[in-house]
Amino acid sequence: MFYNRILLIAFIAWLGAQISKVIIYWIINKKFVLERLLGDGGMPSAHSAIVASVATATGLQCGWDSPLFAVATILAVIVMHDAVGVRQETGKQAKVINNMLKLLESMGRGKMTPVETLKEFVGHTGRQVVVGALSGIVTAVIFNLILP
Repeated sequence: MFYNRILLIAFIAWLGAQISKVIIYWIINKKFVLERLLGDGGMPSAHSAIVASVATATGLQCGWDSPLFAVATILAVIVMHDAVGVRQETGKQAKVINNMLKLLESMGRGKMTPVETLKEFVGHTGRQVVVGALSGIVTAVIFNLILP
């Protein structure tokens, strides 16, 4: 695995996106939340960074007209579309449900446990996906030049 350039580039793209996510969250919310390092949602989209880096690295290594590049690109488009569509709606629904549960809690239902609370950071905005994809592409181009 450590000798597979495409997998290594994908890991670097993921790590860069996740570290950026922690820093951006810290700057915007004035709160350092280390859990954002492994969390879903937020700016930039790590899923988009991974699939864009894989597609780009595949194109650079195997050729832009190769079947592998075509498959990687189609999968990247599906993942990014899903991040903005279904996964973002899931996050919106989780927020509404959590608010309803808080209302019930305030009416005497009892205290909510963290397990009962739904994750609200699930999907991405279009901007988060675009920034993630661009960071993945840049990562792939830079590390394709650096890695042996």
